[in-house]
Amino acid sequence: MLLAIVVISVFVAMVGGTTALAISGFRSGGKATEETTVASETETRRTLTPQRSRNGRSRGNGRAAVPLPMDATVTFGAEREEAEIDDILGALDRDLVGLLPIKKKVQEIAALLLVDRARQRFGLEAPRPNLHMCFTGPPGTGKTTVALRMADLLHRLGYLEQGQLVHAMRDDLVGQFIGHTAPRTKRTIDRAKGGVLFIDEAYYLYRGVDSQDYGQEAIDILLQVMENERDKLVVILAGYKDRMDKFFGSNPGMSSRIAHHLDFAAYQLDELVTIGQGMLKQARYYLSGEAEAAFRSHVTRRMREPQFANARSVRNDLENARLRHAHRLTSEPNRNWTRDDLMRLEPIDIFAGRGDPELEPGTF
Repeated sequence: MLLAIVVISVFVAMVGGTTALAISGFRSGGKATEETTVASETETRRTLTPQRSRNGRSRGNGRAAVPLPMDATVTFGAEREEAEIDDILGALDRDLVGLLPIKKKVQEIAALLLVDRARQRFGLEAPRPNLHMCFTGPPGTGKTTVALRMADLLHRLGYLEQGQLVHAMRDDLVGQFIGHTAPRTKRTIDRAKGGVLFIDEAYYLYRGVDSQDYGQEAIDILLQVMENERDKLVVILAGYKDRMDKFFGSNPGMSSRIAHHLDFAAYQLDELVTIGQGMLKQARYYLSGEAEAAFRSHVTRRMREPQFANARSVRNDLENARLRHAHRLTSEPNRNWTRDDLMRLEPIDIFAGRGDPELEPGTF
């Protein structure tokens, strides 16, 4: 009887508890973060926490700056080392193809906070900088990846207490009935405090043509928090540039609270090919010479499609190539395959139908 009770208790705890999963996004260089999924009645929210150092502790550095005498000196190489930010900046530069303006902006924000830390050590106080941001650009250009790295960076520099990233969309903030929106919005904000609230497709919060919509209530709450509690969290709005511009035009108060606008341009062909090769290398695959030419031809054609999602589409297409590769090899059960055969993708794996891209247009 006692054993049955214990078993039931363990089962309930497993079902009702929070499940932690280790994940790594594309172009992450294999570094894992933790993803915690919390289910509620009508919505699923996602929280990404900062990376851990080699010794297992949180890499965030929220320590108070040690005061220095008036005649002391500092070096920013030492400041960077103490804050442990070089690996974040290095990973951005190494793992993200292109995005030079984005990387420069991240470096500028890091430099500002480093200088602020040094000034505080000399007793030179300044107002806390506003770091609410807007990330614009087509899908698959690295907005979520940069937001996650930004959260970790701000934590290590002492700007954020925890550095988690809470990913939210309209349904996480806006209710369907009177009285539902305020508690839903506040609950999401509370989970983000100490870190970054990343609102994807933020323009869907506002539906001016619908007088019964409650999105404006969520926006009003966000405006108050962004102004009065910016020492507790950073808000990043994300979406297509033209739609975000229209959203800001309808909500000038929101526009005035965004200090940094980062535009993620669509990738060029060479960048997408490099991204794809990097994904394959991480998975221990590679393209033969003929397959690389086929892949380049395929990506060129895919880029003209309206639903093309840059690196996200490349990732999905390569997953399909791996499926075809696996099917091709296992369809000859008595043939001897080498280690290299298991790694090498051929044109027939890139295009369905004897390697001819015209046989199935729009597919991969």
